[in-house]
Parts: sequence; C-alpha cells; structure tokens
Amino acid sequence: MRRVRESGHTYGGLMVSTWDLLRADGRNWPDRGFYRDLIARFGTPALDIGCATGRLLLDFLAEGLAVDGVDSSAEMLDLCRRKAEERGLRPALYQQRMESLDLPRKYRTILVPSSSFQLVTQPEAAEAAMRRLHDHLEPRGALVMPFMVVTETEPTDWRLTAERTRPDDGALVRRWSRRWTDVEQQLQHSWDRFEIVVEGNVVDSEEHSRSPGLRWYTQSQALELYARAGFAEIEIFRPSSRRAQEMRSSASSASDEVLIVRGSGSEH
Repeated sequence: MRRVRESGHTYGGLMVSTWDLLRADGRNWPDRGFYRDLIARFGTPALDIGCATGRLLLDFLAEGLAVDGVDSSAEMLDLCRRKAEERGLRPALYQQRMESLDLPRKYRTILVPSSSFQLVTQPEAAEAAMRRLHDHLEPRGALVMPFMVVTETEPTDWRLTAERTRPDDGALVRRWSRRWTDVEQQLQHSWDRFEIVVEGNVVDSEEHSRSPGLRWYTQSQALELYARAGFAEIEIFRPSSRRAQEMRSSASSASDEVLIVRGSGSEH
C-alpha cells in the first residue's frame, strides 16, 4: 500500500530511513573538505544547519571540532543521535527551523550545506531565516551557503534517480522522482516515491510531495537578501574555482555558487 506525505521541508518516513543508503552514506562527498577548510579558516564553534543524519557533523566532531547541529526533522535527528552513539559522540542537536532559530550560543562559522536555505520557499520566511542566521554569528563570524540555480526547467515524468540494495536484509530500495518548475515564480515543485522491493514485489511504498520544494535566486537577489539582514563582506566561490567545482560534483544542479558572508560588528 502506498502512503502519500506532504513533506514541505521537514523530512520523515522512508525518505529518512533510506537517506544514507541512497546517498552511499555521503561521508566521502568532496564538499566535506571544502567545509572543513572553511571551519579552519573562520573558527569554532561552528553550526551545521540542516545537519540531517550527520554526514558532516559527526566526522567534524570526531576530529575534535566544536560543531552543533540543527534540523527541522525529528526523525533525521533521531537517526543522527543513534549514529553518534555508535561512534561514541555526543552532539548538541536542535530541532528548529531556520526562520525561528533560537539557540543558546553564537558561532564563528555557520554552514548551510546542500542549498538547504532554498528549502525555505516563502519570501517572508526566507527574510526571517537570514536575520536569524545573522544574529547567531559572533562578531565578524562567517555564514557559508551554496545557492543552487535550477537549469532543468522542463517538467519531468517519473524517473528512477537512485537504487541500492539494503545490506541488512537484501531488499532493493528505489527512489523515483519527478519535477515541475515555475520559472516566473522561481519555484521548483518536486515529488519523490520510495519503494522497498523484495523478490521482485514492492512491499512498501511512500510518496513525498514538496510543492513548492525549492526557491532559487539570482545572484543579485541573494546579495540583496544578505544586505537586508545586515551582512557586511561577501565572498563568492564561482563554479570555475577548483573548490567550488569539487563541491558541485556532489550536487544535483548544473550551476551552483557558494557565497561566504561576514557578520557585522567588531572582533575583540
């Protein structure tokens, strides 16, 4: 029996339980070194926004870095905690949304990997999220975010986007996806169907709807968003740079830019 979930940008169900498997765990994605270098450059404590199951967070903690994690999904955070316990780690994890972020300390570096900021699709909420990110930085702290530019604008039919064998029971796990893009509104609507297949039969199926699921920005729109939130200096990693190319290789978009902005105030 197929279940249908309206996901928004809070993930659950089969999307979460198959997350690491369908991404081959994600620990070897090349953006890991990119973000690790930026934490070394700007300092700790650091915050991983949209930490999910901890693909960056747990490795950084294991290296002795002071990194906290935030995600809007309780199921993602539960899985992250279980993985942390297996590795003897005790991360500080918070279930919060970016637009209402309220944490007990401020940070030298805030990371928002995988274009997670763009999951906040309502303009008012995006403005609020940017202000909350700004207010959680220490003076002259750095916010690092990739912005994904959607280049595939034609509607797509269902297509197989991932398939792996689950090691504990040998079941085949599949993800099917389709997309529709509203170019005028700069919104992408997406649907994902997850299937568990045993001996050729689909024994479990779940469809996730995110409509809209993502908002994209022109560079000038992103810069205006930063400026209104009070950010000062802006540094742009374009796809032509080596590090940006490394980071892009783990993303689904054909065109990303990584923007690094510094908070206001003076360092003491």
